[in-house]
Amino acid sequence: MQKNISVIISTYNSPEWLKKVIWGYNTQTYRNFEMVIADDGSRQETIDMIDELRKEVFYPIIHVWHEDNGFQKSQILNKAILACTTDYIMMSDGDCIPRPDFVEQHIKFREEGYFLSGGYHKLPMDLSHKINKEDIYSDKCFDVSWLKKNGMKSSFKNHKIDAYGVKSSVLNALTPTNPSWNGHNASGWKSDILKINGFDERMQYGGQDRELGERLVNLGVKPKQIRYSTTCLHLDHKRGYATKESIEKNQNIRKETRSSKRPWTDFGIVKK
Repeated sequence: MQKNISVIISTYNSPEWLKKVIWGYNTQTYRNFEMVIADDGSRQETIDMIDELRKEVFYPIIHVWHEDNGFQKSQILNKAILACTTDYIMMSDGDCIPRPDFVEQHIKFREEGYFLSGGYHKLPMDLSHKINKEDIYSDKCFDVSWLKKNGMKSSFKNHKIDAYGVKSSVLNALTPTNPSWNGHNASGWKSDILKINGFDERMQYGGQDRELGERLVNLGVKPKQIRYSTTCLHLDHKRGYATKESIEKNQNIRKETRSSKRPWTDFGIVKK
C-alpha cells in the first residue's frame, strides 16, 4: 500500500533514545506512513536495534546510513530525503517521542504552498531515562500530572504537552514565536525541498534546519504555525558536537541566505 507521508528521524549513536522514539511512532493514530532513519554513522548496536524493532512495529523502516565522519547531519538528511517514497516529508529527531496524534496533525494541517512548524517540550535527564516502553504505549508519558510527579517542573510551556482542539488553535495564534523549519518537528512537500536543493551540506551543528526553512520562504513557501497542535517530548542529552566555529560559520551562511533571498544552495543534494 502506497504511504501518504515519510517521517525522517535523524540519529547518531543514541540507541536508548531512538528505541523510545520508534515505540512512540508505533502508537500513532494515523498509520499510513513510512519511517526513514537518517543515521549519521552509528555503530552496530544501533543497526541491530533497528533490525529487531522492525519486527515489532506496524510501519516500514528505511535505514539510511553513512560512515561516521564527524557531525554531517545535513549530508545524511539529504540522502534520507532522496530515500523517501512519498510526496510529503515530516522531520523529527531520534530523541523526540511523538504524541500519538503527531503524524495525524501534520496530515491534517498540510497544505500546498506551506510548510508546517511544530513544537517540542524538553524533559530533564532523569525523567528522560525513566520513561519506558509501557509509559509510551499507555500514553502515560503525555500525562502532565504523571510527568510532574516524576520530576518535570511547572511551566506555561507544559501546555504544549496536552493542548488539543480550540486550546491549541488559540495558543498557536497567540504565541510570539515565529514559525520556522525545526529539526525536531516540521513538515513540507518533497517537491519544494527538492526545488531548493535540500540542506546546505557546508552546515554542521547549529541552525541548518532553520536555514532550510529560510530558503523555502525565499522560494515563496509560507510557514504555518502548529506549535501547540503537534508536539513531542525532547529527551535530554549532551551536545559534544556543538562548537563555536560551527555555529559562527552557520550564522554567516544564514545571514547570506536572508540577504541574498536565494532559495537554492549549490551545496545540497545536487552538486555542481
